[in-house]
Amino acid sequence: MVRANPSLDRKPVSNSARTSNRSSFPQRGAIWVIAAIEALKGAVVLLAGSGLLSLVHQNLHELAIRLVEHTHLNPASRYPHIFVEALSNLHSNQLALLALGAAIYSALRFVEAYGLFRGRAWAEVLAAFSGAIYLPIEAAELLHHFTGLRVIILGINLVVVGVMVQALLLRRRSRYADTA
Repeated sequence: MVRANPSLDRKPVSNSARTSNRSSFPQRGAIWVIAAIEALKGAVVLLAGSGLLSLVHQNLHELAIRLVEHTHLNPASRYPHIFVEALSNLHSNQLALLALGAAIYSALRFVEAYGLFRGRAWAEVLAAFSGAIYLPIEAAELLHHFTGLRVIILGINLVVVGVMVQALLLRRRSRYADTA
């Protein structure tokens, strides 16, 4: 059967849904920025994990000595010596586990970014939780050693959590408005 006017088949959109879509446009942009940052974090950690994986079966002591000498540091001084000892005591299975952890973390960040780009509620919950979990640690670090960088990091994390909580509240409010 052919219909004369396909636009008559559409469901009417309630006023509350139109209003919530218009008012959340700047918020949607903020969520996209957060999603891009999460994707970037995932990419950086994935590259770092790949770098760790490339060190498996390498002579890490020799590599550490070359890195310290390349930076014109004395391998016998305190911090370069700590670096050389730490790399010398790493084994291939530990590097592989670190690379696996980096891959899992990276996958989580990519999934979160995908969900945020697609406007999924589960991704907003994940982003709010993964940001909020660091807030007590960042606040304690700030109280222990106050620096401008720590203030900025805490502020950014508070904004991320706030945007995600606001998005979830708006989603809940519009869902109840649509059912009423």
